[in-house]
Amino acid sequence: MYLRPVRFVDTPVGLPDGGALRLAGGMLWFAAYEVTDRAGLRMTVPVERFDDWVATSPPDRADRARQLHRRITAPRPSLTVGERVLRFDQPQVMAILNVTPDSFSDGGAHVGDPAGAAAAGVAMAAAGAALIDLGGESTRPGAATVWEGDEIARVVPVAERLAAAGVAVSVDTRKAAVMEAALAAGAHVVNDVAALAYDPRALGVVAASGCPVVLMHSPAPAQGPHAGDGYGDPLLDVFDWLEARVETVVAGGVDRAKIVVDPGIGFGKALSDNLALVNGLALFHGLGCPVSLGASRKRIIGALSNEAPADQRLGGSVALALAGVDRGAQIVRVHDVAETVQAIRVWRGLRDAALVAR
Repeated sequence: MYLRPVRFVDTPVGLPDGGALRLAGGMLWFAAYEVTDRAGLRMTVPVERFDDWVATSPPDRADRARQLHRRITAPRPSLTVGERVLRFDQPQVMAILNVTPDSFSDGGAHVGDPAGAAAAGVAMAAAGAALIDLGGESTRPGAATVWEGDEIARVVPVAERLAAAGVAVSVDTRKAAVMEAALAAGAHVVNDVAALAYDPRALGVVAASGCPVVLMHSPAPAQGPHAGDGYGDPLLDVFDWLEARVETVVAGGVDRAKIVVDPGIGFGKALSDNLALVNGLALFHGLGCPVSLGASRKRIIGALSNEAPADQRLGGSVALALAGVDRGAQIVRVHDVAETVQAIRVWRGLRDAALVAR
């Protein structure tokens, strides 16, 4: 069974007592749950009637509903990233910094130039990015696997410079050796498109380091980020996969409070799957972890805008980022930092004003 927060409201003020609940300790309030299951159940339960509905449900369904409810409404703990604290009571921007020759959008921009790459990362942090996501291997469809030694040589000099400048850094990699090298160089977070399921040592490295980790969904991570053979229900299938993966990673020694989840927009998914995941993103708060959305400049935008090339997808990227924060995403991973930060600041201003309106 699944609970998805719906009927978002500007403010709980003026509603009956208990008529709206705060989503994950953030800036959104919701007034109902959409309840679904694999057998075709679909109903809406107002939150003020939730306890009564649970009380009349079978014991196993009631226990599951209470578990999801606790996860959805619990504030997300902050993450310590170096000298900074990443709070999730408001949306945060993760900036993409690739040091690859072949990434789909910005490949080649910083190859062989660690100082220039680090300067670009510092500029993105100054523009409002809370975290710089540093990647040395392209994950675009058809990209060749990079030898870990080459990947380390690409990311370590940049990570060292960024850390020395006081910038919070995540390393975007599937490989344990790269994780180790980047963390030793000053990176603070691991962001793995394979959810620690590609490299057999990856889970142990993250657990031993105690660092936060982003677990992204892809259908068959051991085969590559774009493998897989489709979905019965993309939203529920991805939720189930991430829920199982979170439990495995916790059992492997990673603190649940340090796990972020990402539904993996564009990874082994058709356009319809991606749209369903964005529209239903609030469901993933039932995992009890901060939710990250990475849709910047992706194929979903080109498919909906006359095949606009990657460098002409700013409007769509900002639209998807705002769609994410409107559904409670705590992190949006983007190329266009200044524009996205500005959009989120305006969004936040509107939320603040709605909460104090009379």
